[in-house]
Amino acid sequence: MNERKKDIETLFLQDDGVIPNHPTLPVLLYKNVWAEEALHAESLLNRNGWGNSWLNGVFNYHHYHSNAHEALAVVSGFVKLILGGENGQKVYLQTGDVVVLPAGTGHKRLESSTDFRIAGAYPGGMSYNTRTGEEDDRAKALQEIRKVPIPVTDPVYGQHGPLLEIWNGKKS
Repeated sequence: MNERKKDIETLFLQDDGVIPNHPTLPVLLYKNVWAEEALHAESLLNRNGWGNSWLNGVFNYHHYHSNAHEALAVVSGFVKLILGGENGQKVYLQTGDVVVLPAGTGHKRLESSTDFRIAGAYPGGMSYNTRTGEEDDRAKALQEIRKVPIPVTDPVYGQHGPLLEIWNGKKS
């Protein structure tokens, strides 16, 4: 088995009727992977083929991107997120952690430190939308989620990262 794959936590989230989440791909949590390099997270994501990046925070309301996967790397501080919708999974991220959200994955900031900063990026620099679970957007959102391709690189490890194994369903 790929040694790096063992260190990644996977979370499978279900459609809750408002937030669709992804029907087949899990959220990937890379804990403490960039502890020494956290201040350079945005450029590291870019180097690994994830672009259209930004440095900021996470919205304090449930939202998702139906047309792109998203990598979030904690540059400083900590954040507590809820993933998957109102009754989803709570996760705690701190400096050096990276989370990869497949298209459709709901996320919301519950709390954070005053020094919290996060870098976000998208595979191949894809453009992204922001949806909040409005019912009239749901049918279109579900179609868009199914059309988002698997990335060709892992945001942390590049061309030979565990995301490629996990999301392509390869067994070790």
